Amino acid sequence: MRGLMQDRPLLISSFLTFAAVYHKDREIVTRTVEGPIHRYTYADCERRARKLANVLKGRLGVGFGDVVGTLAWNTYRHLELWYGISGQGMVCHTINPRLFPDQIAYIVNHAEDKVLFMDLTFVPLVEKLLPRLGNVKHFVIMTDRAHMPATSIPGALCYEEIVEEASDDFVWPEFDENTASSLCYTSGTTGNPKGVLYSHRSTALHSMVANNADALGMRSSDAVLPVVPMFHANAWSIPYGAPMAGAKIVMPGAAMDGASIYELLETEGVTMTAAVPTVWLMLLQHLEKEEDRKLSTLKRVVIGGSAAPRSMIETFETKYGVSVCHAWGMTEMSPLGTLGSLKAGMDKLPIEKRLDIQCKQGRAVFCVDMKITDDHGNELPRDGVAFGHLMVRGPWIAGAYLKGDGGNILDHNGYFDTGDVATLDPEGFMQITDRAKDVIKSGGEWISSIDLENAAVGHPSVAEAAVIGVFHPKWDERPLLIVVRKPGKEVTKDEMMAFLTGKIAKWWMPDDVVFVDDLPHTATGKLLKTRLRDDFKDYKFPGVAAE
Repeated sequence: MRGLMQDRPLLISSFLTFAAVYHKDREIVTRTVEGPIHRYTYADCERRARKLANVLKGRLGVGFGDVVGTLAWNTYRHLELWYGISGQGMVCHTINPRLFPDQIAYIVNHAEDKVLFMDLTFVPLVEKLLPRLGNVKHFVIMTDRAHMPATSIPGALCYEEIVEEASDDFVWPEFDENTASSLCYTSGTTGNPKGVLYSHRSTALHSMVANNADALGMRSSDAVLPVVPMFHANAWSIPYGAPMAGAKIVMPGAAMDGASIYELLETEGVTMTAAVPTVWLMLLQHLEKEEDRKLSTLKRVVIGGSAAPRSMIETFETKYGVSVCHAWGMTEMSPLGTLGSLKAGMDKLPIEKRLDIQCKQGRAVFCVDMKITDDHGNELPRDGVAFGHLMVRGPWIAGAYLKGDGGNILDHNGYFDTGDVATLDPEGFMQITDRAKDVIKSGGEWISSIDLENAAVGHPSVAEAAVIGVFHPKWDERPLLIVVRKPGKEVTKDEMMAFLTGKIAKWWMPDDVVFVDDLPHTATGKLLKTRLRDDFKDYKFPGVAAE
């Protein structure tokens, strides 16, 4: 017997139309690429998204299922594009501008983008790539006529002109909820980036669950600052969840430095924000220089992308009174898989024990099945001790890559191998111990580079740290600690070793410490271990070269 409920498709357009009706006066605030602060409402956004939909379908000749690319920061215009494209059955392809130019050219062609929208920042990049973008029929610069640059891009259109000229007489169509909605590519640290193609259904389900109280938990009373870019794994679903909740959105534009982020937090009364750890390092360093500054409205910070150092979580909570929620996910997961909200009674634990929990990546959200396995696919116990390959499945987790790249990516039970090595404890909290390719194997035992890095960053003179495995004739590999000092600070190898003593297992202690001016990062802000391993491939530990 089937149920007797109405069968309505889950479509992305409904997020914005809901906000335009029930939260029509709630603000969307943007620090524009041109400089000034821009303000308007959900009702304004929805009306302009309808105008943009007419532009795409009419003037630009984009059809149902066609792919439209964006090279853009977090701004109100980019938000209009998200809805104007996906809302009528086209595919919104958010391109990460931090990828190498060759990778950008590859994914624009691989995705078969018909139109490319770009912020002013990226016009020079597109000009250089132009001879390699033969499939793109139209190029649109996301600015007004007053700021249109002189450009070699033929027939470049002005975003504001084509939107303002268009009619807002447009009705969002209904279609199958399994229709493709948006496209993100993996960062491609090895081989070409791979396309992850989301559907309206997967996006709607993910957004509803991601916004649960034990997850992102946005409310209509919140002012939310998504620092995580809209070109990075759907900005963790905030541009979908915020309209669903009716929360005020504060868009940072291109300014990601500590001072700019702090200004928006304070002037716009931000209560919740999300970004990768490197952004929060910049903010905390800015606050450290300006000792009289406080975080007067901020209540919650979500940290993901890579592991948040314990010292960062502790500083936010003890010095600024801001609650930190650790999160984990990946492009293939839409992206959220776990969030570190505390369970009943955990908030009463002594701070050291509570931080032990908060440093983990969190608990699986509803609909995400998670397990860890050994090298032979056997499931390992959820005891917080055993660690193995982290496997996931769920309705918003990739079942294949675009055009079949990578072949079959699921095991016989439909699980996706995340490439992470992790533990699962009896309370359901997951902790990443390493990427499978980054784990250090010393004398037959595994050493977590992430735990070592987070311990090292706790030193007051350390800005950033990386740990890689280096060849050792006796132990196979031993850890090398690579450190970036904070500006104006000094720390020696002996001081680092003394600081780490007692914080990690004795046999985890690095065999050497090297100081550098900066560390390489991937397009999504993670440490680029492949580059470090290449840079230090001929490195010899002191006293080992002669063996």
